[in-house]
Amino acid sequence: MSARAVHTWPARLPADDDHPYRTGAWRPQRTEWDADDLEVIEGAIPAELDGVYLRNTENPLHDAIGRYHPFDGDGMLHALRFGGGRASYRNRMVRTAGLAAEVAAGAPLWAGIIEPPARSLRDGWGARGRMKDASSTDVVVHAGAALTTFYQCGDVYAHDPVTLAERGVAPWARAFPGGVSAHPKLDPATGELLVWSYGTTAPYLRYGVIDRGGALIHTADVPLPGPRLPHDLAFTERFVIWNDLPLYWDPTLLAQGVYRPRFHREERSRFGIMPRRGTGADVRWFDAAPTYVLHWINAYEDGDEVVLDGYFQDDPMPKPDPADGVYGGLKRMVDLAAMGARPYRWRFDLRTGATREERLAAGIAEFPTIDPRRAGRAYRYAWQMTARPGWFLFDGLERLDVTTGAVDRYAFPAEVYASEAPMVPRPGATREDDGWVVSFVSDVAHDTSECQLFAADRIAAGPIARVRLPERISSGTHACWASAEELDG
Repeated sequence: MSARAVHTWPARLPADDDHPYRTGAWRPQRTEWDADDLEVIEGAIPAELDGVYLRNTENPLHDAIGRYHPFDGDGMLHALRFGGGRASYRNRMVRTAGLAAEVAAGAPLWAGIIEPPARSLRDGWGARGRMKDASSTDVVVHAGAALTTFYQCGDVYAHDPVTLAERGVAPWARAFPGGVSAHPKLDPATGELLVWSYGTTAPYLRYGVIDRGGALIHTADVPLPGPRLPHDLAFTERFVIWNDLPLYWDPTLLAQGVYRPRFHREERSRFGIMPRRGTGADVRWFDAAPTYVLHWINAYEDGDEVVLDGYFQDDPMPKPDPADGVYGGLKRMVDLAAMGARPYRWRFDLRTGATREERLAAGIAEFPTIDPRRAGRAYRYAWQMTARPGWFLFDGLERLDVTTGAVDRYAFPAEVYASEAPMVPRPGATREDDGWVVSFVSDVAHDTSECQLFAADRIAAGPIARVRLPERISSGTHACWASAEELDG
């Protein structure tokens, strides 16, 4: 391996830091690397694997104003480029306007999601305002650029998907004054990117369509009953699917300037189905059992029904465990086991307006990927992550058969944690699970990181190749795969 440290950021976190999401597997990384001819320490990289695996990471460089939530951290992109049986690695901080201001000040300027906005020292970004846009939640490749986004809405930062060189803010993002949410959705069949924004002023949600060349070609406002906290969207060949779920800021407290979410269990979940070129007036709403859903798996049309799969939470706001001490409330906020997040299916009948619901599998899981060729179309398999109970750390990888509920699982060794794992179809493959699954993996006990490759149809067999990285990287959230053709835009 030929590795070169290209930049090291100053150490500005407390030397005696004990925060569970800034230490251990979540220890931030300060060095940016260029590394080529990475060492393959087990197996072999398939020669036909040609593209880039990208992952975004919350990677805080400064201490917090008040309490730190793991989703507040500054963005860091990791890129592993595969081709010809070889691999190279790059990582770069996402140089947002907020990060630049804090680096210049040498101190934090914005309070995070679990602190009142009034504690921020400057105005800022976000659905509620006065937050730092860390651009640390998500990444997707569209029109030849890697686009990073923030879950509470912000600018859309563009990068070269291989070198990670900065390309500025995506021009179309200016059509969304409140910023763009994480989880824009790419439809590989059309090349379109479906984007959206939410906030605290009516109509509370704005939708947009970006064509394959990167031009904004459609916008629509989607009226909601009040400020909501949607985190993800889904789509089919003809429709986008919105959610109005009963976990949102308490209206009484919101009127006092306090942004405290509450799960309104007495209310129903609502799902809005809208033509992809429709307006707010075209949305049809369907009722369902109360829950919160962080991520959708996929959606598709089945005759007169729209089928939506995601992770139903039994308890979206679990109570803290006193054994966790001062960090008890924070740890429960990101504990998938405590939430009871399980694969679930909703069926919406477009003729009758009826909704049918069913559980797809019993196990706790989240952060799904699918064969990208099946996005918005009927499908059979999802690759999902399991989490260590009590923690936001991925300790296992599964292939879920959504038809039978069968699960093929690989459990990582103790103190080894993975990342969201995109499925990569084998060139020319006809089977939905013919290809590979890719994940960054951090071994805390041995202070190392790797990229591991799995055969998509044999997850339980373990990795078919392990590629060493130059340094242990922090745990993180979302990832994507872009083929060589997509890299060219």
